[in-house]
Amino acid sequence: MTRRPPPQHLHWQGGHRQDCRQAEMPSTHSSPSATVNGANTKYPRDVDVWKHAPILKGTTQFAPRSDVRNIMITGGAGFIGSWVVRHLTVTYPQAYNIVSFDKLDYCATLNNTRPLNDRRNFTFYHGDLTNPSEVLDCMERYHVDTVLHFAAQSHVDLSFGNSYGFTHANVYGTHVLLESANKVGVRRFIHVSTDEVYGEVKEGDDERLETSILAPTNPYAASKAAAEMLVQSYQKSFKLPAIIVRSNNVYGPHQYPEKIIPKFACLVNRHRPVVLHGDGSPRRRYLYASDAADAFDTILHKGQVGQIYNVGSSDEVSNLALSGKILDAMGIDGDDEERSRKWIKWTDDRPFNDRRYAVDGTKLRQLGWQPRMSLDRGLLLTVDWYRRFGETWWGDIGHVLTPFPVVSHGDVMPDEGRNMTDGPSMLTGDLKGPTATLMSLGRVKA
Repeated sequence: MTRRPPPQHLHWQGGHRQDCRQAEMPSTHSSPSATVNGANTKYPRDVDVWKHAPILKGTTQFAPRSDVRNIMITGGAGFIGSWVVRHLTVTYPQAYNIVSFDKLDYCATLNNTRPLNDRRNFTFYHGDLTNPSEVLDCMERYHVDTVLHFAAQSHVDLSFGNSYGFTHANVYGTHVLLESANKVGVRRFIHVSTDEVYGEVKEGDDERLETSILAPTNPYAASKAAAEMLVQSYQKSFKLPAIIVRSNNVYGPHQYPEKIIPKFACLVNRHRPVVLHGDGSPRRRYLYASDAADAFDTILHKGQVGQIYNVGSSDEVSNLALSGKILDAMGIDGDDEERSRKWIKWTDDRPFNDRRYAVDGTKLRQLGWQPRMSLDRGLLLTVDWYRRFGETWWGDIGHVLTPFPVVSHGDVMPDEGRNMTDGPSMLTGDLKGPTATLMSLGRVKA
């Protein structure tokens, strides 16, 4: 096989892409926003915050694949995508060229990958997944032979009020990517889905296998299930060499603070109470980001085309108990009653909130992958990162810390029409009264 030269890095100048060694945005010190390729995208004024942060990645390393050379990672400036970008770029500097493709939506930032700008095997491409010409240009320009597809709208709360946007980004965007991948003849297409496509798993029910029926219950999960159907159709109709991955909740540094763990860490860091939806009883399983990066590295190198892999953790906890663990990790002392009164408020639940998700990850473990990070240790590392960098990494995050943020024209706005209360008994839910709240909070094992 002919060895292709590494791609050149992108330099932003006047809204055009030019080849050079370093990818940087125009200075934003003179203006709070910058326009790139016609997209109004806001960037933090403190563009040097990344220089003080560690380069975080996974731990695995495999013998490079001979059929993989130029890897396009969609959503590469987002949370999980950037973890995989950093991991593959740093771990395989001589083997793989990494192209990070990202729209730079409100939840993404170049700070997630800026430390890679001087590396010869890293490229950033600013593009929109729903723009066929940009997607195809990226694939052809950098001779992409492998795709890891992370880009998606993923906030469940936002999907209830903007379901069309989720369908456009997650379904149509995936369709555009599949069509371009088929045109250029990629050798490996790894599609990143979610455990939410299985729907609710009640207590006592079997964990969902890769062969279980899909039964999504919210617009976000439905859009991800629909995207999977497109992937499988291209695999059957066009022999596209695809793999589907369904992961449970991932957390860790670099996650935009719209999700529960980084949001609560940032709220407590501001000396503000956390706000739980409903009664706080829904349970989720959590996987630390470095373990997720290892899982995708394992699937890239050892996964079989045509297969589906669950990425599962055994660290399951209710939202209420999780809030107590975050308070512990943040060093908030006091008995449960005192902490509950001062640090926890309540608000309305989603229109529908699955009580629990649970997947069986045996199939992936048979490839040699195992999660290494415990939830308690991972939370300590995570809240420490947000204490140091959370206030400056994305610029102003104040609006996203509200219980029900709204995204409008790429900006995050607070929803001022929601009420907060001091206890779940004033809302709907299973817990009754302050005693149940205190018993479920803090150090009580979920």
